[in-house]
Amino acid sequence: MDQHSDNWPGVPDLFRRPAAALPWPWQDMFGPLRAGGADELTVVAQMGQSIDGRIATESGHSKYINGPAGLDHLHRLRALVDAVVIGVGTAVADDPQLTVRRVAGPSPARVVIDPRARLSRNARLFAADGARRIVVCGSDAAANVPAGVEVLRVRTSDGCFAPKDILAALHGAGLRRIMVEGGGRTVSGFLKAGCLDRLHIVVAPMLLGAGQPSIELPPVKFADDALRPPVRAHLLADEVLFDIDLSAQRVPVGCAKTSR
Repeated sequence: MDQHSDNWPGVPDLFRRPAAALPWPWQDMFGPLRAGGADELTVVAQMGQSIDGRIATESGHSKYINGPAGLDHLHRLRALVDAVVIGVGTAVADDPQLTVRRVAGPSPARVVIDPRARLSRNARLFAADGARRIVVCGSDAAANVPAGVEVLRVRTSDGCFAPKDILAALHGAGLRRIMVEGGGRTVSGFLKAGCLDRLHIVVAPMLLGAGQPSIELPPVKFADDALRPPVRAHLLADEVLFDIDLSAQRVPVGCAKTSR
């Protein structure tokens, strides 16, 4: 746990009450996630990486790049959102639980992007623990999922989904605050498509030298052409959280913004 853990209990409930002020430092970190600007959705992605931008070694080992404070931050984000989303590659490689365990707060709906519905029925994210479990798959995929798991069918192009279509399907399922947790390819796809309001990158004090990169975007010829969004930094023990504001490039996904 980090130095701010004592005033965390109760924050998930306050966060969902728009008029309630959050105690320090949670307003600075999480206040921007309370409402999006483009439509009814607020979409945040979270990545944990080394100083040199790696999320795993060349062999795929990633447990754990981030230390206790970085992991606490991840679980706090889970406690504040309606749904956490991962790609099927991450689900197969890591078999994550996607629950809130390290801090106080509710566990979100668990969503796996699985175009061909290939994830095993025994995956831990399918565990029947009271949280919603959702598979986003292609229109023609033969989804063989455990009882109680919801199936959202989304059109594919060359076997892939457009992030905008995934968000529209989740909005249709009643989910408003979405966290894209991984892996790097999935987060990069949402970023490239203009489908993120915020990006939280937690940098751990290590250098891996080689391995899987965190974010991959189309190359630019000149440094002046790089994306330069507003960024705020927060110290999490010996790690650094970069809170990246992507709202200026966020693309509406077809759900009109209304008052909450």
